Amino acid sequence: MTTLLVIAKEPRPGRVKTRLTPPFTPEQAAALAEAALADTLRAVAETPATRRVLVLDGRPGPWLPPGFDVVPQCAGGLDARLADAFARCCGPALLIGMDTPQVTPDLLTVDFADCDAYFGPAEDGGFWALGLARPEPALLRGVPMSTPVTGAVQRERLVAAGLRVRDLPRLRDVDTVADARAVAALAPHGAFAARLADCTAAR
Repeated sequence: MTTLLVIAKEPRPGRVKTRLTPPFTPEQAAALAEAALADTLRAVAETPATRRVLVLDGRPGPWLPPGFDVVPQCAGGLDARLADAFARCCGPALLIGMDTPQVTPDLLTVDFADCDAYFGPAEDGGFWALGLARPEPALLRGVPMSTPVTGAVQRERLVAAGLRVRDLPRLRDVDTVADARAVAALAPHGAFAARLADCTAAR
């Protein structure tokens, strides 16, 4: 089976979801980030896996369910941190972030029997998931992150390496208030949708 990796930041005010302020306060933005992370970790916890790993910038909190190994993110840019996360794996691995609380166990259940890589594009041009049957950190190092072409460059890296790539559905990251509303509508029963409703009512 597969190792499932979640790369995340500790949801502290002023450090996460800063593009949600305004209209929300830094505390509300952090609360939304915590809810998104909780939904993501719950989906991962419900997905069959050999190992579940939280690659964390910060300290774990009560939002972390049992069954996860917690490892610190390395120093450097996001490409280096993603590469380091894969370097910790010795078999098939699927990595996701904390910005897609609408993920489900069905989306995260992957089979590398007839492919070498999984690629989950994001609507903003990035990617929400990357899976490698044989983790190779060099495939990520040097990829420009947080740009409109990040996903295209990363996918081309996989293809250029001769990997058979299977695409996952395109998902929307939560970056802006419009994103938050759209994602909450897709997963109306999750912690993120409930927290967004609370924060909106409190404004």
